[in-house]
Amino acid sequence: MKVIVVGGGIGGLCAAIALQQAGFEAEVYEAAPELKPVGAGVGLAANAMQGLQRLGVADEVVARGRQLEALTIFDERGGIISNMDTRPLSRKYGINNFVIHRPDLHDALAQRLQPGTLYLNKRCQRINQQGNQVQLYFTDGTTATADLLIAADGINSAIRQQLLPQRKPRYAGYTCWRGVIENPGVAINEKISAETWAPQGRVGIAPLKDDKVYWYACINAPQNSEQMRRTQPTDLAEHFADLPPAVPAILGATPPEQLIWGDIADLRPLKRFAYGRVLLLGDAAHATSPNMGQGACQAIEDAVVLGQCLQQEKSIERALIQYEQRRLARTAKVIRLSRLLGAVSQWENPVLRGLRKVTFGAMPTAVTQSQMEWLYQVDF
Repeated sequence: MKVIVVGGGIGGLCAAIALQQAGFEAEVYEAAPELKPVGAGVGLAANAMQGLQRLGVADEVVARGRQLEALTIFDERGGIISNMDTRPLSRKYGINNFVIHRPDLHDALAQRLQPGTLYLNKRCQRINQQGNQVQLYFTDGTTATADLLIAADGINSAIRQQLLPQRKPRYAGYTCWRGVIENPGVAINEKISAETWAPQGRVGIAPLKDDKVYWYACINAPQNSEQMRRTQPTDLAEHFADLPPAVPAILGATPPEQLIWGDIADLRPLKRFAYGRVLLLGDAAHATSPNMGQGACQAIEDAVVLGQCLQQEKSIERALIQYEQRRLARTAKVIRLSRLLGAVSQWENPVLRGLRKVTFGAMPTAVTQSQMEWLYQVDF
């Protein structure tokens, strides 16, 4: 059986690795001329690390990433809104949470692929299913044929748009900047991922290896705002100037050419991922807002589960049915919870913000632990 994966992002690479390890012929077709991911840091929660263990990449991630012991949310004055200590669950499951520079993760995954199975500069324009095969047509005029097509071409998936033209990304109501920089000499807690919820927006900061810092900042704004597009690091530093000093210092120290900007969007949960011999995977299937740090994590889970389903079932059709049974509900729940968390974290109303702090502060540790444990408990 020949499988073609369209998209050389985290989900696509992991899917190809899982399929190759399961003994299938799998190739990756990536639209970009080089495997140079656009992105800053990426959180790999314990569920993703379990998936990477299955794929044989976890040791490389541990070597290149930074282990985190807690996820802490602060208010604009530095007071703690919520502290989710991940160590008890890490001890229970024997797995930790990490954050890594996205290019380092891509490099580790690409090295795990079988040589000669990654094709660059191959943008899939359209597909055609005939019988038990899928024909792919690329913008360079070439074609390819597969027994199974994995569409891992992201939230703006061209393949999904052909299959489901009405299913478009929905704007979350806020826009986001990201960056990775050398620490400009400010003191940060190197064992936690910290997020500050302020009236004017929120900022997240996480440590990376080699004294680097990953940060992101979210502000409520109209979609495709030209003002937001023109925003520079110094503008962000000024916007968040009244937060604890480390925040504006890190934002302002970011070189403008290293600033990454984009509106935040997700997909409404789909009722199906499989359409004949075409399977949507990762963001193409269930793009989620980044508020739970689960976008890449769920794509990694997808890959591992897909490899297992194709190994366990005698037919592709049965394998895809089993895959949907294992992935549809879980990914839909992540989309819903992440969108809700994002909305709550972006509240500007003082009354709502006060209520939010009281509610989070009164939440028993057992509740936050059970919420995290649901993510830790993978089915592979």
